[in-house]
Amino acid sequence: MSTILDSFKLDGKVALVTGAARGLGQGMALALAEAGADIVAVDILPAEDTVKQVQAFGRKAVALVGNLGDRDTIPQIVANARTHFDHLDILINCAGIIRREDFVKFSAKDWDDVMGINIDAVFFLSQAFCNDVLSRGAKGKIINIASMLSFQGGIRVPSYTASKSAVQGLTRLIANELAGKGINCNAIAPGYMATDNTAPLRADEKRSAAILDRIPAGRWGTPDDLKGAVVFLASSASDYVNGYTLAIDGGWLAR
Repeated sequence: MSTILDSFKLDGKVALVTGAARGLGQGMALALAEAGADIVAVDILPAEDTVKQVQAFGRKAVALVGNLGDRDTIPQIVANARTHFDHLDILINCAGIIRREDFVKFSAKDWDDVMGINIDAVFFLSQAFCNDVLSRGAKGKIINIASMLSFQGGIRVPSYTASKSAVQGLTRLIANELAGKGINCNAIAPGYMATDNTAPLRADEKRSAAILDRIPAGRWGTPDDLKGAVVFLASSASDYVNGYTLAIDGGWLAR
């Protein structure tokens, strides 16, 4: 007899995870592998360390180098993944970058670079993934990585704020169109996490103290804090969850 815990298992599933070489992307890839999924680790950086750790769970894994800033390469990422696995079931759009500068000084290049990775790639990779899943008459799960700045304006990060607000909207749009066709699309909005993107904030004693003072949990988040959420949203346990952005923020938005 199956139990509720069985609905969280990902045995036989294949997950394509972008930004999987380190940080939150690596953490989520490992969580999915621990739950039973095989992994396609996509990053512009070498992701062999992620592959080794996935294999340590007894799962299959492959690393693909991909520049998500070049939209012409995105369909090829899905095609390459399918040469290693005969199906894809889960897509985690985690790859992202950030640029910091005053709004009035923000350059066109910093705008374009961030939007290219943070929202354009999410759109085109999700589109390629969905076309592959639908062509097989299968079901799929998309998990986009949003941000606290999907809910708030922030300061000195105009393209990041715009892109992450767009991620939340696109998540809803995909759910509206494809939930009835067996594709669930949801998002995770990490709070202030100890990653490369937040290194400048954590190095600024005053800014770091102000951030920690607002987080009820009293600490920066870690990749491990996303494990439960990503497995839930990738599994059959969340089959009736569509278009929702789940904040994993230590209580930041409740403050």
